[in-house]
Amino acid sequence: MIPPKPLARPDKVSLWRYLRLFRRDLLSAQPARLYRAWMAEFRTPFFRSYMCNDPALVDLVLKQRPEDFPKSDRVREGLRPLLGNSVFVTNGATWERQRRIIDPAFEGGRLRDTFGAMWAAGQAAVTRLAPFADGRAQEIELQTSHVAADVIFRTLFSLPIEDQVAGEVFAEFRSHQQAQPILNLAALVPLPRWLPRFHRRTTRRTAARIRQLITRLTADRARALAHGTAPDDLASKIMSTPDPLTGACFDTEEMVDQVAIFFLAGHETSASALAWALYLLATHPEWQDRLATEAQAELGAEPDFAALGRLRVARAVFREAMRLYPPVPMMVREARCPVTMRARAVPKGAQIVLSPWHLHRHERLWDNPDGFDPARFETENGKACLRTAYIPFSAGQRVCPGAGFAMVEGPLLLAMILRAYRFETVADKVPVPVAHLTVRARDGIWLKLFAR
Repeated sequence: MIPPKPLARPDKVSLWRYLRLFRRDLLSAQPARLYRAWMAEFRTPFFRSYMCNDPALVDLVLKQRPEDFPKSDRVREGLRPLLGNSVFVTNGATWERQRRIIDPAFEGGRLRDTFGAMWAAGQAAVTRLAPFADGRAQEIELQTSHVAADVIFRTLFSLPIEDQVAGEVFAEFRSHQQAQPILNLAALVPLPRWLPRFHRRTTRRTAARIRQLITRLTADRARALAHGTAPDDLASKIMSTPDPLTGACFDTEEMVDQVAIFFLAGHETSASALAWALYLLATHPEWQDRLATEAQAELGAEPDFAALGRLRVARAVFREAMRLYPPVPMMVREARCPVTMRARAVPKGAQIVLSPWHLHRHERLWDNPDGFDPARFETENGKACLRTAYIPFSAGQRVCPGAGFAMVEGPLLLAMILRAYRFETVADKVPVPVAHLTVRARDGIWLKLFAR
């Protein structure tokens, strides 16, 4: 069974129709030819944008000359209500300082330290799913969002999702995800600074509420650090790490910005990838059985970090799910200077779009690009594309600092859940992917659960 993807728009549409499609869903707003094109140009009265699917161009932008292609300020304007000046949207010296403080918290040794919290969240998810394992159709994205949020709160603040503040953040974030398009008008049109940004009222309200709640958690942790009573978790590590060049730590507002992106990147993206992985396993029962057998053989009753190395099927399935459904479908950079790409003159200020969604399904790069095949990464084609055409976490100096964290969390949760439950599809509910903040299903992902 070929996994679903949205229908592409006709090759030529009016600007007004394109903007309407874009705001509703980023994926179906794009023409089908982008699954074969190495490069495409899109012009509006306001700006030019160029989608780059040629691996050599992706390498140029992300690895060879990243300083010449900074994050687009227009994207920052679209996401500012929630993310402020987080590491996801900043550039230059500000971004470099933020990464110097953040990166040590996600080094290899720290992943081992967070493993127990991930395991506890996985156990809680298995228990929480038990009442639903009776064959009735369930909206599985609700459950994956719950467990992903639980992982973030346990690893970041040593709080389970059942904590009142954690639960409120989770609830508000679900509202924000539905209200916030991946980009708003400010990302499309170069508005003067003094004009309003045209964010929806619900977007502004939910973002403000999330930031208020995160501020409360951050202020509480700052007091605990001052009194020497703070737990040794990711928040404590980040808040107590000084910039090695200046000796300064994040202040409260800066930390709120970072926690907001940790929650977005660590909860929203993980929930998306996990939900699509469960759907893909439900549609491919042979792979589901292989993963469950592996999990039953390799996972014990207590957390064992070494077992991760033995979850090869779970890792391959999670990796393939992120190929087909990359949580962040497109990334936007801005050309700081004129540049020539594939013999085409790209002017200064042009938007450079890198699309994991199209790159991961590119018909001239991947064998069987729309098929679900976790074994593909053992083939020569799969190995080559893994190096040059697989960027779910971006690449180069701006690679997601939590990439290693996600590749521990995803396979572990899949293994723990599949060890306990079997999943089947619901005949009349085929999910259609759409892009809001991340790639989700338009009407949810509905599956039937059965205890093993």
